[in-house]
Amino acid sequence: MPHAPGVYRFMDRSGAVIYVGKAKDLRRRVASYFLAHKDHAPKVTIMLRHAAAIEYTVVKNETDALLLENSLIKELQPRYNILLKDDKSYPWIVVRNEPFPRVQSTRTLIRDGSQYFGPYGSGVMQHAILEFLRNVVPLRTCKLNLAPERIASGKYSVCLQYHIGNCKGPCVGRQSEEEYNAVIDMVRAILRGDLRPVRTYLVHEMEAAAERLQFELAAHFKGRLDALDNYTSKSVIVSPRIKDIDVFSLLIEDRAPRGGAPPNNREAVAWAGDEAFCNFLRIRHGSIVGIHTVRLSTGLDAEPAEMLSLAIQHIIENIGGTLAREVIVPLKPSIPFGDTKFTVPQRGEKLELLEFSLRSARIYRAEQLKNLAIHNPARHTERLMAAMQKELRLPRPPHHIECFDNSNLQGTHPVASCVVFRDGKPSRKEYRHFNVKTVVGADDFASMREIVYRRYSRLLHDESPLPDLIIVDGGKGQLSSAYAVLEGLGIADRVPIVGLAKRIEEVFYPNDPEPYYLSRTGEPLRVIRHIRDEAHRFGITFHRQKRDKAFIHSELEDIPGIGDKTIRTLMQHFRTVEKIKAAPLEEISALIGPAKANTVFEALAR
Repeated sequence: MPHAPGVYRFMDRSGAVIYVGKAKDLRRRVASYFLAHKDHAPKVTIMLRHAAAIEYTVVKNETDALLLENSLIKELQPRYNILLKDDKSYPWIVVRNEPFPRVQSTRTLIRDGSQYFGPYGSGVMQHAILEFLRNVVPLRTCKLNLAPERIASGKYSVCLQYHIGNCKGPCVGRQSEEEYNAVIDMVRAILRGDLRPVRTYLVHEMEAAAERLQFELAAHFKGRLDALDNYTSKSVIVSPRIKDIDVFSLLIEDRAPRGGAPPNNREAVAWAGDEAFCNFLRIRHGSIVGIHTVRLSTGLDAEPAEMLSLAIQHIIENIGGTLAREVIVPLKPSIPFGDTKFTVPQRGEKLELLEFSLRSARIYRAEQLKNLAIHNPARHTERLMAAMQKELRLPRPPHHIECFDNSNLQGTHPVASCVVFRDGKPSRKEYRHFNVKTVVGADDFASMREIVYRRYSRLLHDESPLPDLIIVDGGKGQLSSAYAVLEGLGIADRVPIVGLAKRIEEVFYPNDPEPYYLSRTGEPLRVIRHIRDEAHRFGITFHRQKRDKAFIHSELEDIPGIGDKTIRTLMQHFRTVEKIKAAPLEEISALIGPAKANTVFEALAR
């Protein structure tokens, strides 16, 4: 399980949910049930005896976990839950549908044209946000009827809130309805999570106060700006605008398009592995009351619409119940389901629900892959290698991968690194460093030619196995340089080679000007990113060591006939080159002998 907030569910052997809990950290909370030294309450011990399986759902924050736990407990009525079984409503913030709208707290949702925002995990959180709004923008709090004719009657007078600056007096005509509605628009934007309008307003007021030399007032607005960073917007776990709907997302395998733009991360049809995963959310009365994910085999030439239709049919048959009148989907299914309306959202809360469902499918898939790696590592490796072979269009699974990277500082101390991965894991004992010997200045192409030639001419000479894939960290130029070396050695047709561009999902092949885009959600990209990062880390570490050594010993290393052992002896005794220069010849001779001492003394004297 991940170290993330969410809701977990214990189930018995029949599949019935017997306990629902929330957690700030799912892994730690669920693991605490199985600690040998922990003394559980008798009820917990009995519950664990009946538990046969655990499911979990990851959410964005603790508030969403609380809301989802509440919804599931009310719907499922688990045997071992004793809290939250009442129908108590969570607090909302309402913008009333009236002249000069009030912004208030409520626990009752009424269809009167008012706008409701929330729900909030506690009354404390809701009141803190209301207080924040009233401190940021001036709002009326009175219950007066501010219809135009009532204001014009002149029966109202300003109150204390006007005198202390919290209200601008719309009841006596000192604030127009247009001006007040502009403030209400800012409130609505804040409650939706868009802080830009109020930020612009606060910056303007702060700068205006500073120009008037009202620095205390300017500091007040500055404090409100800082408070914006701590503001949390609404949740999609519970919504007053979405009543009874179902949501299906689909995670299936496909290859990203060659040339052109890579797939959009916001797409709710995502591309993953050789299997399909469909996540289902059931929403009733604005709350998520059911979550389920199924895995299907993609088969041959499976179309996404067909996969989605099959998954919907399977889930409805096995979960029970019927589809809601409206179903949110990433694409229209291939077959009709009665009079159900299928909606493909483009923005808003429905799209957020679809993305939440897709995240749940991705987490479920990652859980399945982790379990496979733990319980059957051989099969996991075989599956990973097959996925990389397919994704990178290789003639065989890349069990042995080598990656090259150059490193230099404005052309000085050029070095290169070669990292080796076997079965998707680093083989650090096979890593190699290279000092670039034949290249002067910052010429990455020539450096790559030298290093690739030295590496594979040596392997051919020693009759060592060649890798299944070579990765060059660089674009088309570095790739062309390395490929020319392989052609010269006569192994270009025996070893596939690719180049990585700065955008890690772009891969170049020899003699092909167009990039090939890897799936952003697939495991091959994760492995390649790991390989690239290892090559960077290994090369930069070596370059830093060489550079630091050169800064310390450069003058001594330039003296002919003086080797590392002599330099080490001098530096251990004198610590710095400056002290060696100031030392008498007799002291140096006592350390390294008269012949070498004369050589060092004369060289440093120049």
